[in-house]
Amino acid sequence: MIGFPDAWAIIEAVEIADGIGGTVWRARHAGTNVVVKRASALALPELPHAIAFLRLRDGHGCVRLICHGGAWQMLEDAGDETLRDHMVRIGDDEATRIAAGALAALQATAPRSGAEGLMPLEEQFRSLFARARSDGGIFGEAAETASRLFAQSTESVPLHGDLHHENILRGPRGWLAIDAKGLLGDPAYDAANLFHNPVESPMRADPERASRMATILSEKLGHARECLLDWGFAHSCLSAAWHLEDSNGNEAERSLAVAHALKVARLRP
Repeated sequence: MIGFPDAWAIIEAVEIADGIGGTVWRARHAGTNVVVKRASALALPELPHAIAFLRLRDGHGCVRLICHGGAWQMLEDAGDETLRDHMVRIGDDEATRIAAGALAALQATAPRSGAEGLMPLEEQFRSLFARARSDGGIFGEAAETASRLFAQSTESVPLHGDLHHENILRGPRGWLAIDAKGLLGDPAYDAANLFHNPVESPMRADPERASRMATILSEKLGHARECLLDWGFAHSCLSAAWHLEDSNGNEAERSLAVAHALKVARLRP
């Protein structure tokens, strides 16, 4: 027995994902297709930030939140074709342009109200600064880069916080973002995770690919190419720090390979 909230009257539920963040079902509610999510115990502390982001955006560029309670969310069904699936047919550069368009839509209109409930971007980087103090090296360099970016930032906006090729879906309303973390900070940061994807693809460690992505994103979003690469580099090292906290050295090395590619791309015109 799944145990959906009784008041939601969920029927025809089919599980479509079960991972570290929780379980997801596609279902029917009041004659409409919906997606129902139950956050895992690990993801539950971050859920209020995601809820705050979805309420602020109200469907602008992202999936609509229908209702929520406790660990549960009922969401608009954004479709089942990911940008990663689509990339196989259209190629990497065109996929980057679509991702840039999705990100632009997320940041196109001001929130309806304040940004209460979002997590400040500086808190996102706690693990990087801790690793920089203990290990130095590339983590120290990334921490210095992040500190400079925080100091230089002149704008603070609601951020998705985990935008990548599998979190952008195409459905009846076009390309929409799902699975937001709900951060608040420099808008250029929201492009950083795109350099890490698709996951497991060797192209992530290719400086030429990083350079092309940065150019496309800069043209589409209006952020300086160098700023995008710097945020990508800092985020890559943050990702490595997270993996080391989980004792996953192999994934940490993959994240650092992306960081090195971004460093090389940063030196190119």
